[in-house]
Amino acid sequence: MADPSSPASWHKLLVCTDGSPASQGALRAAHNLARTFGSRVWLLEVMQFIPGFAGLSPEFVFHWHQEVEQRLNALQAAWSHEGLSLTPLVRQSASAAAAIVQEARELEPGLIVMGRHGQTGLARLLMGSVTARVIGESPVNVLAVPREARLAWGRLLVASDGSAFSDAAFAEALDLARSLNSTLLAVTVVRENEYPEAQAILDRLLAQANRRGLPLTTLLVEGAPDDAIVQAAGRHAVDLIILGSHGRTGFTRLLMGSTAERVIGAAAGPVLVVKKREEG
Repeated sequence: MADPSSPASWHKLLVCTDGSPASQGALRAAHNLARTFGSRVWLLEVMQFIPGFAGLSPEFVFHWHQEVEQRLNALQAAWSHEGLSLTPLVRQSASAAAAIVQEARELEPGLIVMGRHGQTGLARLLMGSVTARVIGESPVNVLAVPREARLAWGRLLVASDGSAFSDAAFAEALDLARSLNSTLLAVTVVRENEYPEAQAILDRLLAQANRRGLPLTTLLVEGAPDDAIVQAAGRHAVDLIILGSHGRTGFTRLLMGSTAERVIGAAAGPVLVVKKREEG
C-alpha cells in the first residue's frame, strides 16, 4: 500500500486547548498530522472570563496570561526541535466558543481540532458546551478527539441519513478514503417501517463510491442513532467516525440537535464533523 497523501484540509490546522488533560487527545492528533503530513498548526487557548468581573484584578489577569503564554511557548519550542510548525495564540473572551469561531474565520484553517471531556452526564464536551457550539457555528470541519484516543485512518465509518449534511460528510469520507488509502464503512440507522428508505440511502452511497472506483461496505443498523453509530464503530474497529453536523427533519433525525454531540461524547475514538458548504 502506498503512503497516504495529505488531504488539503489538513495542511492548516486550528487546534484548541484549555490546558487541561482533556486537551491531550487534540494535541496528540495535531502532532500526528504535523509529523505525517507537514501540517502547520496554530494552537489557540482562550482565557474565558468577563472583563471587569469582581475578583479578577488586572494583576491576576496579567500573570494568568503570562502562564498561558509560557506553556504554549514551551510547546512551540518542543515542536520546533522536531522541525514542526506550531504558532501559539492566546485570546481573552467572555465566550470561548465565540473566540474560537472568530479565530477560525480570520485564520481560515482547513480544520479545527478540539478535545473532549470524559463520558459524564449528557456526554458534554470540552469546556461544557463549547465544542457543541463551535461545531454549530464553525465555517470549517471540526475534529473532536478524546483524551486517550489516537488518530488513525485505516478504517473510516461515515453515518448517513440521506440529508444534505450527511451527503457532505459522505463526500468528505470518499476524499479521505482515497487520500489516506482507508477502507470505508457507511452506516444508516433505521427504525421500524423505514427499511426501504434506509436501504435506498445505502444503495445511493454505494453507487457513488463505485463511480469513484472506491470500495464501500454498507451497514443497516437498528436503534437509537447515537448508540447505534458508536456500537457499530466499536464492533468494526473503526479509527475515525465521520458525521454531518445536522440531519434530516424526517424519519430518523439521525444527526439533529444533540445526536452528533452524543456520538462525540460517547465514542472511544476521534469524530470528524463535516460542515455543509453554503451555496452561492
